[in-house]
Amino acid sequence: EKIKEKNKRYRQTPEGLKNIRINYWKWYGIKLRPDEDWDSVYEYYLICEFCEECNVKLTTGRYNTSTTKCLDHDHDTGFIRNIICHCCNCKRG
Repeated sequence: EKIKEKNKRYRQTPEGLKNIRINYWKWYGIKLRPDEDWDSVYEYYLICEFCEECNVKLTTGRYNTSTTKCLDHDHDTGFIRNIICHCCNCKRG
């Protein structure tokens, strides 16, 4: 019980949120180029406010909307392309 509560509190901290997001990206098959690192990608992801494709204001939240922020990647190589809205991400495939 105590461990569950401790883990729940950790997942709500900035460090916990960062680890959850990065682990999700890794699980999803996103890879880094030799000149990239997860800390820098995450920091850029946090500060990016507009879709790099259509320039719409990006949102975050529990559910996907057309403006939800996405870390776009090439499905063949796994490498990150840019940060775009969910709508542009669906169009790219």
